[in-house]
Formats: sequence, C-alpha cells, structure tokens
Amino acid sequence: MTSFVVQRSGRAATAGELAPLAFAGYAHFTAMQVRGGRVRGLDLHLERLRFASEEMFGAALPDDRVRSHLRAAIEAGPDDLSLTATVYSTAGEFTVAGPEAELEVLVRTGPAASGPRGPLALAVVEHERELPAVKHVGEVAKTYYLRQAAAQGFDDAAFADRRGRLTEASIWNLAFWDGDAVVWPEGEMLGGTTMGIVRRQLDRLGIAQRVQEVTSADLPSLAGAVVMNSWTPGVAVHRIGSTPLPEAPAFLDALHRAYDAEPLTAP
Repeated sequence: MTSFVVQRSGRAATAGELAPLAFAGYAHFTAMQVRGGRVRGLDLHLERLRFASEEMFGAALPDDRVRSHLRAAIEAGPDDLSLTATVYSTAGEFTVAGPEAELEVLVRTGPAASGPRGPLALAVVEHERELPAVKHVGEVAKTYYLRQAAAQGFDDAAFADRRGRLTEASIWNLAFWDGDAVVWPEGEMLGGTTMGIVRRQLDRLGIAQRVQEVTSADLPSLAGAVVMNSWTPGVAVHRIGSTPLPEAPAFLDALHRAYDAEPLTAP
C-alpha cells in the first residue's frame, strides 16, 4: 500500500478533477494524524468542517458522508499517516454559488509526521488572518511571514494583532505556562483541534488553565511557551522576538500527557 493517496468523494481523484483546484483558493480543510487507522479528536475535526462549511457555503455535508470519505482514504494507506480533508464547492470562486452547487471532499494522505524537535525562536509580526475561526486555504501570509522570519534567523513567526496581543503562529496555536497553569492567549484566532483535545484533557487531569491577553511585554513574567498543531501537542519555544523564555519540561509533559489521554477513534 502507498502512503500517499488523493481521493475525491471516496475514490481516486483524476487529473481532470484536480486541475481546476490547482488554481482555486476558496475552500477549507482540517488536518490530522492517523495512528493505527484511528484519529484523536475526530469529533472536533467534524465540528470544524461543519462550522467552516456553514460559514463559507451556507451548508454542510452530513458527518456520516465525511467519515466515509476519511475511512476510504485511511483504508487505502498504511496504519500511520497524515491526512488532510478539504471541502470545496463545485461553484468555484469569484462567482455567486447557485442552488445547483454541491460540496465535495478532497482527501490527501501522506507519511505520518510529528513536527520539529525544537526549541524554536519566533519572530513577532503584526498580522490578523481573514476569517480567523476558519481553517481556509490560500493564506499566502503564513508562508510569507515564515520565510521572512527564517531570513532573520528565526524558526517561524508569531502573530500579534493590532492591539499587540499574541494570538497564534504561522501554522500553530500558542500556549504559555505561568509555573502553575496553562495560559491560552485571548484574541481572534483559529481554535486548533489539538488545542481542543489538550484543553478538555487538562480539565480531566485537574491541571489549571485560563485564557488571558498576552503581549510581548507580558513574556518576561511567563515560565514557558510552546506551539502546537495537528503534528504535536507541544514544541518548546525558547524565544519570542527578543525575549528569551525558560525551559519548561513540566509544561511540555503536561501537554503531552493530556494529548495521550485522548482516545483514538476510527472514522
């Protein structure tokens, strides 16, 4: 079996079906890691796709249909893999979609991933994503600021909004540690599925957490920072802008324990 497949609505996608999508940018997606044919936080991924479809298209596909497409792609690959499910409309972009437009699911799988080892240094750039609550495609700024940060000697970029609040990073959620509790930044951002998994499992483990505004001026008072996404529940960050951050092994351990406590579910 191959570790890479591309399927449209549960079957192998043809070049003719993929060609129009190569030049399109109006769609949304979710990304996940599959282990042993199962997924952590499947309910959060389905919720994300429903919400984004309603927001962008005014309608959503039934969960059962989405799950069947995920299942078909997973069964076509090895037990462990990365999976991205993208929802788009046959109406395309730059048009007003009529009632005849249908939603389709494009699923791509590839080798399993676990993210960089870290620790990372993040540049701070002022940037606010359009439709921040939606994981949508075509976000050129993410790659642009990542590459600008790398050219300046950083590993990646963290975003600050117009009020100076640190919200998220290029393809990551941010989380901080005050020595006793996990601190989630307040602001307009994408709520990651891994973040959702960690938050509910931290509650079950009895580990304190709170949401508050975090600016660059607040960083010296914090005891650690991480980034997280579908690859990993935590990669240590040792510097944001010019501010160094201490190592926080207890923080990383808590995040990974919370993530590991989430059961794996078959689509």
